Amino acid sequence: MTYKIQTLNEISPKGLARLPAARYQVGPQVHSPDALLVRSADLHRVEIAASVRAIGRAGAGVNNIPVAQMSRRGVVVFNAPGANANAVKELVLAGLLLAARNIAPAWQFARGLSGDDAAIDAAVEKGKKNFVGFELPGRTLGVVGLGAIGVEVANSALALGMKVLGYDPQITVQRAWQLSSHVEQAQSLDDLFTRCDAVSVHVPLTPETRALVNAARLGAMPRGGTILNFARAGIVDDAAVIAALDAQHLHAYVCDFPTNALKDHPRVVTLPHLGASTGEAEENCAVMVAEQLRDFLENGNIKNSVNFPEALLARVPNTTRLAIANSNVPNMVGQISTCLAAARLNIADLLNKSRGEFAYTLIDADGAVGQDVVDRIAAIDGVLSARLL
Repeated sequence: MTYKIQTLNEISPKGLARLPAARYQVGPQVHSPDALLVRSADLHRVEIAASVRAIGRAGAGVNNIPVAQMSRRGVVVFNAPGANANAVKELVLAGLLLAARNIAPAWQFARGLSGDDAAIDAAVEKGKKNFVGFELPGRTLGVVGLGAIGVEVANSALALGMKVLGYDPQITVQRAWQLSSHVEQAQSLDDLFTRCDAVSVHVPLTPETRALVNAARLGAMPRGGTILNFARAGIVDDAAVIAALDAQHLHAYVCDFPTNALKDHPRVVTLPHLGASTGEAEENCAVMVAEQLRDFLENGNIKNSVNFPEALLARVPNTTRLAIANSNVPNMVGQISTCLAAARLNIADLLNKSRGEFAYTLIDADGAVGQDVVDRIAAIDGVLSARLL
């Protein structure tokens, strides 16, 4: 069987190499694709073909994908968490140092010097007092969101001699194992802001996280604080940050999201969305998501989906696999089993996992399974998609 994957952005060749040409047709002009592979393409603005079974995002954020709509269609949306973590971590640390040492305004000052070298030297000695900074050891960094990136930022800040407070009520067991035991747990967001000299946010943009950094929390920070935002623009209330900077309460804001209000402010450093912009990160993301798409299309397995549960099941030899996405409602597995029993098909292995309002089932049935059986399963009320592998 040949699988078809449509690419809506340029994808690293190292990632595409994980999709062998003997089994995969991959490219921007692919029609009736089984899956889409994207980076920043806005899928809210395009019609997604009915043939699509999965979408792979070569990155972490999925704001450019209509996840809720895809979930109702049984389309699995994958991302690549952690693949760009080192790239973003390094930029966050650079942002901390930019703010602490006033590097951006100092650089602008130096670039504006004129005259002979003696005149420049005199101007430097006179002007450098305007850019006196501070050192990081002993200061406290608050990290909001302890996923792959947040954990790396927290651990690296400790290595720089900082104290670190972390806040993430939904931290996974995997990330908790990776997090240094020296990171202190904040009891709440408000608790974190009141105790930190700098705060770095690493959460997705949702209705709950929009304007998470707001006037009240900025006002509660110790005077001279720094905000770092390499996650999403809307997580920080720009107007509140500018007001805190103008009031001399906040020392600096470093972010990856330039706007007219921010880009020319003397105490704001705005970068052009460079968080994951390294060759290594792009390759890592592409490789991870390509491998996940391949395992899903060929085996039905799900890993690193943002809308369906993780479902990994080793295939039983000499069986036929069915992959079924459905609403998480009672007796769904029973109805599916009844369809198989009516066709005199024995179940060799079965995995059923749920996540919120959606569930996913993998079944290895002995012998061959006809398309008519799959069609009967697909017709069950609540089944969103069903396919034979």
